[in-house]
Amino acid sequence: MVSTGKLVVISGPSGAGKSTVVRELLQKARLPLQLSVSATTRSPRPGEQEGREYYFLTKEEFERRRLNQEFLECKEVFGRGHWYGTQKAPVLNGMKDGNWIILEIDVQGALSVFENYPDAISIFVHPGSMVELERRLRNRQTEDEEAIRRRLEVAREELAFRHKYKYEVVNHTVATTVELIQQLLEQHQ
Repeated sequence: MVSTGKLVVISGPSGAGKSTVVRELLQKARLPLQLSVSATTRSPRPGEQEGREYYFLTKEEFERRRLNQEFLECKEVFGRGHWYGTQKAPVLNGMKDGNWIILEIDVQGALSVFENYPDAISIFVHPGSMVELERRLRNRQTEDEEAIRRRLEVAREELAFRHKYKYEVVNHTVATTVELIQQLLEQHQ
């Protein structure tokens, strides 16, 4: 299948600011960017809407789709029994329509995507150091000490794979990071 759009993979450790960067990038885009919405088996949190934050699937439906190979990537996250994944059809249809589809996914998911889509434009976003990452995680004040420790451990593992991405961007400020990513993407027009 020949597609006119592009696949953009943005990853980085929790606390690197990638969600904020992606949100700003979508608002200021000079390209036809579209965010891929992941599927999950977890229940919606207050304020979350079906198809906006996630597609909320039952475990049975997720498993059926997984067995039918309907995901670009999927995995169980943090051993809590909840699955997350990127559905193939919306991504491929969006690219066919000429959109540049952004997958904001973790490193493990990204590595799976790279196996089948080695030409994906891949960007690893991080805050520059583990000290800065820990500072950001603590300043969010959304998690207990155990959760912060777990996220820092995962971040160390993820940082070891940053060389697998085409680009590495240090997120010092959202504005400069968004502008840099726009420039990187425009090189692929």
